[in-house]
Amino acid sequence: MKMLNETRLMFIRSIQHTLRNPIWIFLNLFQPLLYLFLFMPLLKGLGGVPGLPAGKTVQVFIPGLLVMLALFGSAFVGFGLVDEIRTGVIERFLVTPTNRVAILLGRILKDVVVLLVQCILITLVAVPFGLSVNMGGFLISLLLYAIIAIAMASMSYAFALIFKSEDTLASTLNTIALPVSLLSGIMLPLALAPLWLRNMAKINPFSYAVNASRALFAGNIYNGDVATGFIIIGLLAILTFWWAIKSLEKMAA
Repeated sequence: MKMLNETRLMFIRSIQHTLRNPIWIFLNLFQPLLYLFLFMPLLKGLGGVPGLPAGKTVQVFIPGLLVMLALFGSAFVGFGLVDEIRTGVIERFLVTPTNRVAILLGRILKDVVVLLVQCILITLVAVPFGLSVNMGGFLISLLLYAIIAIAMASMSYAFALIFKSEDTLASTLNTIALPVSLLSGIMLPLALAPLWLRNMAKINPFSYAVNASRALFAGNIYNGDVATGFIIIGLLAILTFWWAIKSLEKMAA
C-alpha cells in the first residue's frame, strides 16, 4: 500500500509538470500528423499490392503509425530525467525512504497516459480519412501501446541514469530507434520487403507489435499475431523496467 501511494504521488508530480508545459504533448503529435497528411496519400496508389488491400491502405497504415508514436514518443522521455539528475532532484528522492520502484513507475505511468491520449487523438483525426475502427480491437490495442511505452520509457530512463548526458543519450536512442522502426514494417508492410529483410525483421520485437496492432484494428482479436505481439512486448517491458530499477539502485549506492 505504501508503494502504491508513493507511485500515485510521483505520478501526480510528473503529470503536473507535464501539464505546465502542454506544448510538448502536441509537439509529439506533429510528426505522426505529418505522416498522416503527407505520407499516407502516397500509399493509395499502392492498393492491391501484398499487404496493402485495395481501398484499405488506411487500415494498414494507422495501426503502424500508432506503434511508431508509442515507440518514438516514449523513447526520448529520458531527457527530462537527465535534467532532474543534473539539478539534484533525483538525488534528493534517493535520500528519502521513497520506494525506488515508485520513483520510476510514477514517471512511466505518466508517459503511458500521455501516449494513450495522443493515440486516441490520432485515431479520431484518421477517421475522416476512411479509417474504420473496431472498438473492441482498438481498446485492446491501447493496452499494447501502453506496454510499448513502458518498455521504451524504461529503456530511456535506464540510459539516462547511466549516461547522465543529453548528447550521449540522444545518439544512443537514435541509433536504436531508427533501425528498429525501419525493420518493423511501420510505414509499409513487410510483405513488400525482400526475403532477407523479412528474416532480419524476425529478431525485431516491434515487428510483432505492428502485426498485432493491425490484427486488432481489423477486429481479429483472437489472431495468433495478437498473442505473440503481447507476449514479446510484455517480456521486453519487464526486462527494460527491471534494468531501469537496477540502474536507479546503482546510482543510489
